[in-house]
Amino acid sequence: MPPGYRMEWGGEFESASTAQASLGRQMPLAFGTMLLITILLFGKLRQTAVIWTVVPMAVTGVGVGLLFTNLPFSFTALLGLLSLSGMLIKNAIVLVEEIDAQKDEEGLPQSEAIITASVSRLRPVVLAAATTILGMVPLLSDAFFASMAVAIMAGLGFASILTLIGVPALYHTYLRRERREEKAAKRAKDGSNNRGWFLRLITSNRPAGPADKRMRKVAAE
Repeated sequence: MPPGYRMEWGGEFESASTAQASLGRQMPLAFGTMLLITILLFGKLRQTAVIWTVVPMAVTGVGVGLLFTNLPFSFTALLGLLSLSGMLIKNAIVLVEEIDAQKDEEGLPQSEAIITASVSRLRPVVLAAATTILGMVPLLSDAFFASMAVAIMAGLGFASILTLIGVPALYHTYLRRERREEKAAKRAKDGSNNRGWFLRLITSNRPAGPADKRMRKVAAE
């Protein structure tokens, strides 16, 4: 090329690059605000860590969906990914809040609270994801919004499964102290039952005397 001239990409590529650069400058503030709201909502860091650990995993569903449909990761797909992160955080908040409610209000152990909350939130999470996925179907025929529709549909389908499986597993993993306390209480209860059974077995073959009555009283306590 003659001196003073250069070649640059323009058109749609230039517009998409400019839009993505502008969006990238605003993303840290947006995600930081969302993280702060989540911390204020629960008042605990471990529950917040459970929710935000799941968010990056949703990218897997988006990548698989775009790969199978042979669509590019365009600017609209990036918007769909950002929207998907908000939906995933909402579903995770609902499930984590239900687990905490089962523990605090119903007094259930952590493992039972996780199972009960997961079963009770199964239908709302699945139906909410299904309605959103079906709402994206008309956009599949649009050349401009097809990438966004696939990103939301594939990502939300994968994220729903991730919410119902990954969130309970991460909750039980991150809250170690409660898990250890539950195991200790279960071992103490099993030990008390075994001691009472052993004492009843010893005293069942002879008449009860004063010492036997005292032993039964201790076992009952």
